[in-house]
Amino acid sequence: MKYISTRGAAPALEFDDVLLTGLARDGGLYVPESWPRLTSDDIMAMAGMSYPDVVARILEPFVKPHIDAATLQHMTRDAYGAFGHAAVAPLKQLDRGLWLLELFHGPTLAFKDFALQLLGRLFDHVLGQRGETVTVIGATSGDTGSAAIEACRDRDAVQIFMLHPHGRVSDVQRRQMTTVTSANVHNIAVEGTFDDCQDLVKAMFNDLAFRDEMRMTAVNSINWARVVAQVAYYFAAAAALGVPRRQIAFAVPTGNFGNVYAGYAALAMGLPVSQLVVGSNRNDILTRFFETGAMTIAEVHPTTSPSMDIQVSSNFERLLFDILDRDGGAVERTMLDFRRTGEMWLDDARMNEVRELFDGDRRDDDATAAAIRDIHRRCGELLDPHTAIGVAAAAAKRRDAEVPMVALATAHPAKFPDAVEAASGIRPALPDRLAHIMQAEERMSVLPNDLAAVQGHVRSTLGSNRPMDGAA
Repeated sequence: MKYISTRGAAPALEFDDVLLTGLARDGGLYVPESWPRLTSDDIMAMAGMSYPDVVARILEPFVKPHIDAATLQHMTRDAYGAFGHAAVAPLKQLDRGLWLLELFHGPTLAFKDFALQLLGRLFDHVLGQRGETVTVIGATSGDTGSAAIEACRDRDAVQIFMLHPHGRVSDVQRRQMTTVTSANVHNIAVEGTFDDCQDLVKAMFNDLAFRDEMRMTAVNSINWARVVAQVAYYFAAAAALGVPRRQIAFAVPTGNFGNVYAGYAALAMGLPVSQLVVGSNRNDILTRFFETGAMTIAEVHPTTSPSMDIQVSSNFERLLFDILDRDGGAVERTMLDFRRTGEMWLDDARMNEVRELFDGDRRDDDATAAAIRDIHRRCGELLDPHTAIGVAAAAAKRRDAEVPMVALATAHPAKFPDAVEAASGIRPALPDRLAHIMQAEERMSVLPNDLAAVQGHVRSTLGSNRPMDGAA
């Protein structure tokens, strides 16, 4: 399979190069040249598979011929073998036709583990074949960082730098990153917002000389491997609920659009998805877009759901590529104008097509707290703020009561104990395996929102051990 850039100018690549490249050299994001399609029989067969085997089945057409089926299956079974639930991604029924897909049983208690535990193993495999090393540089609004660090820690071929917005993630989220003592892990707290962190990472990727010098790659959802690994849990949930004999709908709390884009990818691969509901907090750029057809950057407000405190949803470009008929030049012009003016508009005809699938819904902090209380009272489930937004959005925007609606539970409530306790009166406890992080010593560097400062820090930290010196 070949992968092409959403901006049309970068060369088409195969999977191993896309894995290590991350962001395309023209500034775009890689997507498949064409989508593999699964038949109804393929989907029904997944109802009898283990979760790791579903992942291997979904990934197989995307990674061959670089990874054979047996090796891929070994990777997936290893990646998910240590998750804290035998089903890996269990479903719970909340109400008639409303289901919760628990995606927080991984090592860092967030859905990012589903992609990143596999990504670390993919890096090992490809880098081992090539005899190369890389520098992973990423940005996190809270959960990606800890999951990426957990996946990359102590790997000989990888150095990882993770940028997070200083003072804008929860204590648990921060400590899951900063208490890791592995020599190849480097945390940077940027004096700014998550969007600032994301812009710094993109700028480093677009500085091609620096990128090549550091042998940079990405673990953010700009890396295609992140997205395709997440596609699997859409298929697994759907098969368990009787698809393809019926349609299915999903509600996804999201800021960066990567998780819900994986649902769109599942549809493109043949899953009969009738509706995708995007849940937003006060930073509601996506909901405003689905309502008005205008994407307008506004101020980023801190909220009790900090992983969604985002105003520039980088993965939206992948959807925009299809909206604009896969015209890379049109995507590039639109995105450059968006970053210059802070606005993007789509015409009514295109928006009508988008709205056939997508709905948006927003919840501010008060409404999020009310949702946490209400869901706990009615269903006995204690949810984190992000998941509560997703469940509330599912109930508010559900179109057809006969179509099962699955809300994605993206984080364990103990990752946000203050917000959950304030809403419900109950303080969720961390699992025993993570309780130590609240007393452990932290390691991080606080830097200004300045590209030269961050690049200088990366260079000085790597010093004579920078990856290019050890590369084959």
